[in-house]
Order: sequence, then structure tokens, then C-alpha cells
Amino acid sequence: QVQLIESGGGLVQAGGSLRLSCAASGRTFRSYGMGWFRQAPGKDREFVAAISWSGGRTHYADSVKGRFTISRDNAKNTVYLQMNSLKPEDTAVYYCAAEQSAYGSGSASVYAYNYWGQGTQVTVSS
Repeated sequence: QVQLIESGGGLVQAGGSLRLSCAASGRTFRSYGMGWFRQAPGKDREFVAAISWSGGRTHYADSVKGRFTISRDNAKNTVYLQMNSLKPEDTAVYYCAAEQSAYGSGSASVYAYNYWGQGTQVTVSS
């Protein structure tokens, strides 16, 4: 069984920064692509960023491109999301997820992921 535990959420003013962490256990972390998704009240869960199993490929939602950076440290079994220039519309619960298939490139589809963390709240005030 895989466990994903997010941390680093909180309340920040617009223009500020936060770094989310997701610690993984229970599976060979380094063999799987990882993603970050978010869900605001009353909205569907949406893709934010993803990283391939090796860390060599990343991609982002257009809404966060240039502001957010995803990275991973396979030695620590941890994936990160550095969020800069935060906007009120970034307010949501942020989830990390692990891909179902090994050696993936990091998908933007929720259906490619079969393990999810419990989520961490990010609130950006204007």
C-alpha cells in the first residue's frame, strides 16, 4: 500500500510563496511519475503540475506556468511544489498523486493516478 502525506499548505497574501511537500512510502517511489492537483469548493479537481519518474520531464497547467515549479528528490521519496506569485484564484485543497503505471512521464489526467494524499489547504488572501 502506498501512503502520500502532503504538508506545507497555509494562508498567504497575494504575491507570496509557499512550498508544498509530499512524502511517499510503501512503493518504489523513484519508478513512478507524480502529480499535483487542486480542488476549489464547488469545482472539479484540476491538474496543476506533473513530473516524470526520472524527474527529467515536467509539465504544468497554463494557469500556473511560470509561477509554480514541481521537483522531486528520489533519495528522500519526496515531491515538491514551489508556488510563487500566488493569486487568490490559487486557493484550493492541493493533492499529490502517484501514477498507476511505472516509468510514466507524469500525466495531466486524474485517471492515470491511483494513489492520492489527503490534501493540504492553500488559501491566498487578496
